[in-house]
Amino acid sequence: MKILVVGSGGREHALAWKLAQSERIQMVYVAPGNGGTARDSRLVNVNITDLHELATFVEREHIGLTVVGPETPLAGGIVNLFRSRGLKVFGPTKEAAQLESSKDFAKAFMQRHGIPTARYQTFSEVAPAHAYIAAMGAPIVIKADGLAAGKGVVVAMSLDEAHQAVDDMLADNRFGDAGARIVIEEFLAGEEASFIVMCDGKNILPLATSQDHKRLKDHDQGPNTGGMGAYSPAPIVTPAMHARVMREIIDPTIAGMAKDGIPFTGFLYAGLMIDDKGTPRTLEFNCRMGDPETQPIMARLKTDLLTVMEHAVNGTLDAVELEWDRRTAVGVVLAAEGYPDAPLKGAVIDGIPAETAESVTFHAGTVEVDGQLQVSGGRVLCVVGLGDSVKMAQKQAYETVDQIAFEGMQCRRDIGWRGLKH
Repeated sequence: MKILVVGSGGREHALAWKLAQSERIQMVYVAPGNGGTARDSRLVNVNITDLHELATFVEREHIGLTVVGPETPLAGGIVNLFRSRGLKVFGPTKEAAQLESSKDFAKAFMQRHGIPTARYQTFSEVAPAHAYIAAMGAPIVIKADGLAAGKGVVVAMSLDEAHQAVDDMLADNRFGDAGARIVIEEFLAGEEASFIVMCDGKNILPLATSQDHKRLKDHDQGPNTGGMGAYSPAPIVTPAMHARVMREIIDPTIAGMAKDGIPFTGFLYAGLMIDDKGTPRTLEFNCRMGDPETQPIMARLKTDLLTVMEHAVNGTLDAVELEWDRRTAVGVVLAAEGYPDAPLKGAVIDGIPAETAESVTFHAGTVEVDGQLQVSGGRVLCVVGLGDSVKMAQKQAYETVDQIAFEGMQCRRDIGWRGLKH
């Protein structure tokens, strides 16, 4: 069987890497892929990004199943297009992907279906937004309504910062159309966790729990980035918490989407905030797997992912039970110089060790140029270490990190620190 994975990041490398381990796979194509997928003999990069051209490629190559990684093609309607041409594809329709592509849609949906989340209001005019902030006080959260590649959220700890964020998004149009509307919501304190499930429209299959580290520097300092690392499992999601999240957040979301006439298929990612009383609330939804959470999750998955995907597109996810490596996986992101604001590209990458049973390195912002691996994006690599505890997995990951070099490389040295406290 041939498979296509759509995307070019670390998440897509991890999904393609896991799919390629299936004995029934003849070929895994990645469109457009990256330097890491180019170097993996089991994967083939396809330099196509146009959705119609991709559908034609799938028909021509007799590809049995397409798995969509990133949010942009999902919001662009790749699933609707593929299904209209009779092609099997795993992901949400354009309508269902609004849970991620519009913050206002997601908040209104949660309010309508009683799903716990922060109080909010939506604005498209500057003056009322400033007035609302003045009335609410800080800390407060300002979000661009549309897709902003993980960068459109400002957690403002001061009123000045909050007013500045409103001006950046609404007045200065910093995020273009994505920030033409903004959602302002109450600040939720607590510990974050990533709760990712697969859904076939009615059946829900939870993946291993995980937690990511969004800020650039150690001890959660510095700017909010798309994610500097992640680990799995997340100790804060106890079995009791897991059951509660399914009952109060995931089940009502899937049921609510079906009730609204937009059944959800694909990966659903609920970003949770769990407060000191142990109450989970929904910060955001993503209609895809998280990046960098996918990398440690895939490193722990023992079940054949192809089988799982087939059940997912055939509506039979209730027939699947997932088996997980008992070890902890810690994934450390190596970022480019200047990330997140203005990452420098072109640095040569050296020293990536071969994969072992304890360590694997997934590529994100890399490209192969004349046989040389170079930096091509902000988040460059994600190094995953596996071990019997958070501490051992951390040690393994950083031993691998220390072998890799490129000019201006940035990484946190404390990925997994919250897991050490539990």
